[in-house]
Parts: sequence; structure tokens; C-alpha cells
Amino acid sequence: MDLGLQDKVALITGASKGIGLHTALQLAKEGAKVAICGRNKDSLKEAKEWIQGQTGKEILTVAADVTKEEDCKRLIEETVSHYGRLDILVNNAGTSSAHSFEEVDSELWHADLNLKLFGAIHCSKYALPHLKESGGGAIVNVTASIAKTPGENSLPTTVSRSAGMALTKAMSKDLGKYNIRVNTVCIGLIRSRQIEAKWKREMPASTWEEYSREVGKKIPLGRIGETDEAAKVITFLVSDAASYVTGTSINIDGGSAGTL
Repeated sequence: MDLGLQDKVALITGASKGIGLHTALQLAKEGAKVAICGRNKDSLKEAKEWIQGQTGKEILTVAADVTKEEDCKRLIEETVSHYGRLDILVNNAGTSSAHSFEEVDSELWHADLNLKLFGAIHCSKYALPHLKESGGGAIVNVTASIAKTPGENSLPTTVSRSAGMALTKAMSKDLGKYNIRVNTVCIGLIRSRQIEAKWKREMPASTWEEYSREVGKKIPLGRIGETDEAAKVITFLVSDAASYVTGTSINIDGGSAGTL
């Protein structure tokens, strides 16, 4: 299937590792022109070389902190200045921060909301004129499946991610008239450096597959998800193959969520 991504310009935040990195790789494989953003220049350089090594494609790197509105503006401007347009934005920047309500102070609340919610708001705000100029486009906000059913010791992440889901729905209503689609993916347990570190601590004698199956006993599909499995869903959502999909959330969690 031709996803219609050839020569489309895509910007992915939080793309020096994990889901963002693998999404950038998938988009480059499909022929998109890709820009990746992260805070650390060395990590971005490694990510760029890794993607280029597999695709041979040019990759633009922009070091930026999406908790700062001025960085979000500069990020969009540098991408458009380099490639001449913008068609796709993936708001992926974020970290896991899970504590009880009593443990979360004002500083942590602000830091989490600035990164996960306002980062997406500001990047989308400055991307919007360019998406309109391109005749439409796609935005994907990366959230978390636990945001749909927050449990104990899940703050502030579940609140900022739930707000991201509301942002997605509202934006899809407002931007549909410009042929701009906005969706969210709700991430469950997906392979990451943090999870790999737990594997080495908890089951150092096991293979990854053994650890994945052990941890995944409570997941209907019986394992931890692979990073590229999330990246492929995001790639589909920003592609022409999903041209009539907007305002929705898709769980990428092996069936573990208690809601649709």
C-alpha cells in the first residue's frame, strides 16, 4: 500500500530515542522529509546517523526544549525554512512521572504540564499556518492509555495525558475545515530504555522475549509491545491511508486498557 508520504515534511518532537525515533525512521522509509527535535544535541546526532544509516535520507535535527514557547516557535520556523513546508506534526515529547497526589508539588505539576500539554499546544499553534498553507495535514498527539482510567500513584502523568486527549478532540473539531486531521495514540507498555534497564535488574539471566512474556502475563496479547509497533500506527495515522480519520484515540497497549 502506498501511504502517500513521499516528499511530505514531518516534524517529530522527542525523537532522539524511543517511539519518536522509530516514528522518524518509519516516515523516512516511506519517503517523507523528516525533522527531529530533542533537547540533547549529542543524542540528536546519534539519532540522525542511525536513521540515515538505514534509509540514506537527509534528516534535519533541531535542538529545542518544547517546555519553552519560544523554542517551539523556532523549531517550526527552522523546519519550514529548511524544507519549505510542513505537512505532519507528531507531538511526542514526554516522560513518565507517576506519584501519589500528596507527593506532587507545584513545581512538578507545572513541569509535567509544560512538557506534555503546553509543548503540544505551542508546537501545534506555530505549525498551524504552515499546515493550512500546505492545504491540510496531520497532527498526532502521543498520550497514554492509563489516561483513560487513571489509577493510584499515577500523577501528574495521567492528568497531562488526559488533557492531551481533550486537546486532540477539540482541535479536530476546529481544524477539520482546513483539512487538518488530529488524532492521538494512547501508549501502553512499550519497550524503552527504562524498561530494558528493569529487565537487566530484575531478570538478568533471561532473554528479552522471556522477560517480555513474564511482564506481559496480564496483557491480553501476552507481551510488552515493541517500539516500532507504535511507530507504525503513528505513521498510518499521518498518512493518506487515514485520510478520513480524525478526532480519535487509538490504544497501543496489547489490549490492556479497560476502555476503548
